[in-house]
Amino acid sequence: MVGSYFWRHPLAEQVRAEGREEGRQQGRAEAKAQMILRILEWRGIPVSEDVREQVNASTDLDQLDIWAQRAVHATEATELFTEE
Repeated sequence: MVGSYFWRHPLAEQVRAEGREEGRQQGRAEAKAQMILRILEWRGIPVSEDVREQVNASTDLDQLDIWAQRAVHATEATELFTEE
């Protein structure tokens, strides 16, 4: 009885909800990173392993959006990281 009570406890439910949201955020970041790399690939722009690692390592959704916009206009993959 004690074990099943814990899983219904508000704190346990909060932890599960936070974990689900964190997982969704991570999934969105991974999808955006893959789209950035795909855009560069479609445009015929070579992507070094360093660029690929930096894009895939990012979890900042706003930064990934900026990089996606830059990927559309870039002539080199490193232009993703150039501050304007």
